[in-house]
Amino acid sequence: MTRIITALILASAGLYAQSPPSMRMYVFDCATLKDRDPAAYGLTREQVGSVDMSDPCFLIVHPKGTLLWETGLNDMIYDRPEGGGAKHDKIDKSLRSQLAAIGYGPADITYLAMSHAHGDHSGNGNDYAGSTWIVQKAERDFMFSDGVAATTSVRPDQFIKLKDSKTIIIDGDYDVFGDATVTLISTPGHTPGHQCLLVRLPKTGPVLLSGDLYHFPGEREFHTFPPGSNAQYVASRAKIEALIKTTGAQLWIQHDMIGNRKLKKSPEYYE
Repeated sequence: MTRIITALILASAGLYAQSPPSMRMYVFDCATLKDRDPAAYGLTREQVGSVDMSDPCFLIVHPKGTLLWETGLNDMIYDRPEGGGAKHDKIDKSLRSQLAAIGYGPADITYLAMSHAHGDHSGNGNDYAGSTWIVQKAERDFMFSDGVAATTSVRPDQFIKLKDSKTIIIDGDYDVFGDATVTLISTPGHTPGHQCLLVRLPKTGPVLLSGDLYHFPGEREFHTFPPGSNAQYVASRAKIEALIKTTGAQLWIQHDMIGNRKLKKSPEYYE
């Protein structure tokens, strides 16, 4: 009897992890970044709705496999009552636990892609070293360059295992599943190989996930850039704005705390 019950439990959990007949996208809360300075993005406090930032991760489930977009802040450092870092950034639930709640573990992630290397996007990268990592060549070179940790908010120890992962190195836009439903969009500037993600959902329609191309909606409203932004950054925003016009995509600014609160969170999903 015990074996039968165990088998039924395992079979039930497996139903979540099986690829559905069509696409779905789950949204996870991977951290709250506390009290960020809008001046770092060319804005005043009066031009933003919240100085806290959301830090979501996303799971796209496709008939041909799964893609995890972003890995958030490192769970071991930030998943504690006092948070972590100088601002006491906080994780309420680990990414692993949120995935497990819908029947997925690291072994169920076919592809991993991150917008860029900064620690609030790559903090749990080592957990998914068994997946196929899709990364822009310029970003991979940046991530494993000498001295990167000393000069940027990059923590190579948190994604070092990806160096030996099965990897698809790209240089430009990339169609993940070969059917134009999930496309990595090259948007360098914030980092050398920054990228966004365009997801064409059958019912919700196209959604464009921003990475760090934007941080606050005010950057679009008031046409501001982070001080010192380079020509690549400007060109990448122009590319994304043109893509939004041609596709009709919703732009989800990942760090927009107010916008993030309105999203359905896992175990609910978009399809």
